[in-house]
Amino acid sequence: MDIEDLEDVQFIAASSSLNPWSKNMFIGEMRNSSSHCFITKIREISNPPVLGFICFRNVEDESELLNICVHPRYRQLGIGKRLMQFYIGFSSRKKIKTYYLEVNSSNLPAIQLYQSFSYQSLGIRKKLYQRRFDAILMVKKV
Repeated sequence: MDIEDLEDVQFIAASSSLNPWSKNMFIGEMRNSSSHCFITKIREISNPPVLGFICFRNVEDESELLNICVHPRYRQLGIGKRLMQFYIGFSSRKKIKTYYLEVNSSNLPAIQLYQSFSYQSLGIRKKLYQRRFDAILMVKKV
């Protein structure tokens, strides 16, 4: 992810999240030496749109998935799954043993995606999103 991508990334985040990140939040993660932010595009066309993005933080042998979103027009095409495969592969090469994330309890497609990567529920954070929706804490151990 580069600064030039942030307009597209912010559009995707705003259309996907109850609490979308600000431009400064993305920039902060991009500057953080423990953080990694990536986008996915279609290579075969000129000026390809951003299809999705993923941001995560790796510290020692633990990783936290911070943000993952897919453009509304490109959902249900396996892009989220490919982003997760990339994330797990990238992090496993860095010797990550434990993966954490939190997800809105009402986001069933995301929960199913994470479960397909062997994430399990660890607990609940009550009314974390907009003070209305619970967050499910999930963990994956390898």
